[in-house]
Amino acid sequence: MKLVTFTEGGHTRVGAVVGRDVVDAAGASGIPSNMQAVLAAGRPALDAMAELVESSARRIPLADVTLEAPVRPSKYLAVSLNYADHIAETGKERPEFPTFFNKQISCIIGPGTAIHRPRVSRKLDYEGELAFVIGRRCRHVPKQRAHEVIAGYMAANDVSVRDWQTRSHTWTLGKSFDTHGPIGPWIVTPDEVGNPHALDIKTRVNGEYRQSFNTRHMIFDCFDLVEYLSTVMTLEPGDIISTGTSSGVGVMMQLRGYLKPGDVVTIEIEKIGALTNPVVDEPVSTDRI
Repeated sequence: MKLVTFTEGGHTRVGAVVGRDVVDAAGASGIPSNMQAVLAAGRPALDAMAELVESSARRIPLADVTLEAPVRPSKYLAVSLNYADHIAETGKERPEFPTFFNKQISCIIGPGTAIHRPRVSRKLDYEGELAFVIGRRCRHVPKQRAHEVIAGYMAANDVSVRDWQTRSHTWTLGKSFDTHGPIGPWIVTPDEVGNPHALDIKTRVNGEYRQSFNTRHMIFDCFDLVEYLSTVMTLEPGDIISTGTSSGVGVMMQLRGYLKPGDVVTIEIEKIGALTNPVVDEPVSTDRI
């Protein structure tokens, strides 16, 4: 299934995408009203959603709804330097262990929402990535069982402000500006994705291909990341882990390929779909003093 959070008629709720329609789960028995709760409810809620998809439940054309970020997590973690060719273009050494950083959850936006070029920097960059969503509260998960705690997969754009990124060894500031966490367009359940380590990923800016790679080239795969993280912390339903990017980011282009207002960025992942966001200058309306 393709699980979505969407807004229609001024009301936000959950559902599933079938073809060019959204199956509306509003009021359906056994299906909570927000995605984090759906995932926390586990198999009964997902089975209820699957039954709803097969029923005569209300369907709304995709064109008539606004897709939101599929889930609002308690944690958004991402891994750096997880593809050999990206390591090569940065001149870094291949890591012995995965290196994680936080993207603060206030950065999260959904498909179609504008990425802001911040007032304080012009070094705005994209990073196309596969992300996965935790479906069960878990700790100390061995790699061979990691697939059991993954609810599904989605596209992510690890938007980065490069000069602010290098100001801190943790990278958190440069990775967490508001609007710099596009995810979506939906969560695709593992039965539809199959092997998450054999997916083509392409990043386009204004239709021009900037990145083209396959998840088979990850140094630490999705299941490694679950094992490593769950050794340290409890993972909660809805938590997002983004798996790193490959070569082709703007900062490494000979003529810097930084994003500017008017640009449109698309991250497309095989078996998942396309996540598209425009770029605008940070508006004055973000002032909240």
